Amino acid sequence: MDTLIALINRIQRACTVLGDHGVDSFPTLWEALPSVAVVGGQSSGKSSVLESIVGRDFLPRGSGIVTRRPLVLQLYKVEEGIQEHAEFLHLPKKRFTDFSLVRKEIEDETDRVTGKSNKISHSPIHLSIYSPYVVNLTLVDLPGLTKVAVEGQPESIVQEIESMILSYVEKVVKGCTSMLQKRNSHLYSFLKGLMLGLKRERKRAF
Repeated sequence: MDTLIALINRIQRACTVLGDHGVDSFPTLWEALPSVAVVGGQSSGKSSVLESIVGRDFLPRGSGIVTRRPLVLQLYKVEEGIQEHAEFLHLPKKRFTDFSLVRKEIEDETDRVTGKSNKISHSPIHLSIYSPYVVNLTLVDLPGLTKVAVEGQPESIVQEIESMILSYVEKVVKGCTSMLQKRNSHLYSFLKGLMLGLKRERKRAF
């Protein structure tokens, strides 16, 4: 399993380098890869959950929309005695041991693509963390859901965030349809209902 996760991680990084973010109108390799998406409302505690999994404070904090690009967080368990460190795909030769600098780099890299605004981008940031205290796991932190645009946000922000999250929910449902229908019909119904509900809300908004 660890070998499979490592292979998927390498393919995800290659997709990002090649510009495949799973947002095209036709099927892409990115959409075929399994992932665990972290979904919730803005300022609902998603960052705290992720940091508790890692055991480090490294995510940007603030009010309103803080996560403006998907953060693909790849965790690697290493042997005891090896120093915890982080690496970004866009900085392949730089190793971070100070996790406050990891937070700063996430903020800077977000601003590089979206500017110092409340706009969002589908282009993901890839962050790998190596630690003896984590399990091999890949998580995708997504922008928080919101019902209304606030000052400084475009009116389309609600639909843009829902569309981004919907793309991940659809992937989960499509990839697990046959298995869930046979083994966990309640979970399948919940995910299917969530996907249809987001689609209806998006249509109403337009």
